[in-house]
Amino acid sequence: MIRIKKLDIFIAKQFGILFVGTFFICQFVLMMQFLWRYVEELIGKGLSLEVLAQFFWYMGLMLMPQAFPLAILLSSLITFGNLGESSELTAIKAAGISLLQAFRSLIVIVITICFCSFYFQNVIGPEAHKSFAQLLLSMKQKSPELEIPEGVFYDGIPNCNLYVQKKDLNTGKLYGIMIYRMNGGYEDAAIILADSGMLQSTAEKKHLLLTLYSGEWFENMKSQDLAGSASVPYRRETFSSKRIVLDFDGGFNLADVTGIASDARSKSMAKIRHDLDSIREFNDSVGRSYYREAKQNLFSASGLTKDDSVKAAKAVLKLDIDSLYYSHKAEDKQAITRNALSRVEMNTSEINMKGDYSYAINRQERLHQIEAYEKVTLSLLCIVFFFIGAPLGAIIRKGGLGVPVIVSVLVFIVYYIFNFSGMRMARDDNWTVLFGKWISMAVLTPLAMFFTYKANSDSVVFNIDIYKNLLMSMLGIRMKRHVFKKEVIINDPDYAVDAEKLNRISDDITEYSRRHSLLKAPNPIKVFFREGDDRSIRDINQELEEVIDDLSNTKDKTVLACLNRYPVIATHAHTRPFRRRWLNALTGIILPLGLFFYLRMWRFRLRLLRDLRVIKATNADICKRVEEMTVAKEEVDKKEKDEVDNNFEPEMNFEPEVNAEAEMNFEPEVNAEAEETIEKSDKEQEKE
Repeated sequence: MIRIKKLDIFIAKQFGILFVGTFFICQFVLMMQFLWRYVEELIGKGLSLEVLAQFFWYMGLMLMPQAFPLAILLSSLITFGNLGESSELTAIKAAGISLLQAFRSLIVIVITICFCSFYFQNVIGPEAHKSFAQLLLSMKQKSPELEIPEGVFYDGIPNCNLYVQKKDLNTGKLYGIMIYRMNGGYEDAAIILADSGMLQSTAEKKHLLLTLYSGEWFENMKSQDLAGSASVPYRRETFSSKRIVLDFDGGFNLADVTGIASDARSKSMAKIRHDLDSIREFNDSVGRSYYREAKQNLFSASGLTKDDSVKAAKAVLKLDIDSLYYSHKAEDKQAITRNALSRVEMNTSEINMKGDYSYAINRQERLHQIEAYEKVTLSLLCIVFFFIGAPLGAIIRKGGLGVPVIVSVLVFIVYYIFNFSGMRMARDDNWTVLFGKWISMAVLTPLAMFFTYKANSDSVVFNIDIYKNLLMSMLGIRMKRHVFKKEVIINDPDYAVDAEKLNRISDDITEYSRRHSLLKAPNPIKVFFREGDDRSIRDINQELEEVIDDLSNTKDKTVLACLNRYPVIATHAHTRPFRRRWLNALTGIILPLGLFFYLRMWRFRLRLLRDLRVIKATNADICKRVEEMTVAKEEVDKKEKDEVDNNFEPEMNFEPEVNAEAEMNFEPEVNAEAEETIEKSDKEQEKE
């Protein structure tokens, strides 16, 4: 039986509130980004609020499946970032609850959202896209709102260019009017000039009524009525008032959905699978038809028929064409060349036309496959983004909209690059559709598994020091030693023992330098294909670190300065690139990489030689300082001893022998005057 715990309810509540907020934010951003693609085509059309509301409604339904994964990524990042920042995640882990157990309520919610996303794409999305495409096409076909500018030609009216020198906004009158009408083409254009006029729309908004005052009309007569005449007559008309009706459809009419319904985005998964069979069968029939035509053209060009044998066809095709060509006269050669060139151009044009048509019908098949995979990948992306966002939030432990938004944008950019590139390559038939649409999932799924594993094992993924040390190790850069004076020292260093160890280390370094020549280039075979480690350097370094650790308890500034001169030794970098034998062998086989690590290792050998020299010099300085400190201490001890000897006084303790009987019968003699003095003092105290 499934038990719902209070922790599951708490985490689900935190996630749910953030998911709703981030969903509307992502939906708004996607809608604004989508709207800017069509803002230039839709502006100035005088659309009603009802049409605009339908436009945004269908747009929102189409973009909801894309907003789901983004909202899950951002909300999961913020949720577990807040829990980590407030130490609630630490308390959960301290209670014995693993990170995956804390995920279980959200996993159920995310899987539910995943199915909802697929339902939207399969059922609601196609209908929304069909209605949106129809509405968008109708909005594009709608004539623009009539706004006649001053001083420029306005071509918003069909078959007419209108120029207005000045217009009165209060009365609506137009002054200095010039009109070019081209109802019959440029040959039958009419030019109309007028001092003023009025422009009004009819009640049904299908025409414009233009009233002109004090003007002239110039128009060419139709040339087809005067066939054979060299000149084209024209007519001129002067008027004081004239009315002209212009075609102008200012209403909003829905476009036909016949072409829209064939779009793959307007189909469900079942409809796509059904139509794919028809598309493939049609494409195969076209291919077979082209093959038969090409085969027939080949036989007709060679002068053979289908009934001829293959042997006869090969015999004809093996004729010496050059000898036949040169046997003709020059005039015949030119005719043959022109004929052959025209046939080649005709065949080339036909092949290009067939190639374009084949590419178009194959593209239609690929678009249906892309849309089918898109419905699945976009739904599964909700789960993948959750297992990226939630572990990253637990690792980063930063809530709010700062770091989570930056991380979400970076993850989305990675997804967008791979998804968009894969879609383009699959659509253009450069990649297979399966590879192009699943490449983004193939990249993000291992990333989600890695982050989940690291977060569950409490591994520090974003520790900058780890990557810094790794980079420094690869480039051969090392950190300097820093030994500071301690405020509290429990045990003072044993200088005599440490000096003895340092002398022994110097002797070992001398013996090591005698047996190993670090200046010579190493043997590549030993470096990459044999096991081995420099144990002598490892032992020297271990003993040296013990001495440094003991001497770090000193109060002497000179010793501390010498300790900071000791280099940090890499004990195996001068023998082989890696510790694993197979990795060294693989590096040696790959020549450019092996050359880099070989030169790097040679550099480490030269650096080790310098380090050994520095260690010997520093050992000598520390031993000298220890000797000076020992001599100074002996002088101080001797001086203190002399002072003690000079101030020494022997203690005299005499105890007389007393008889026991005399001690028992002993009565001290009391002076009479002393008794009187004691009595007087007692009386004075009583009076006081």
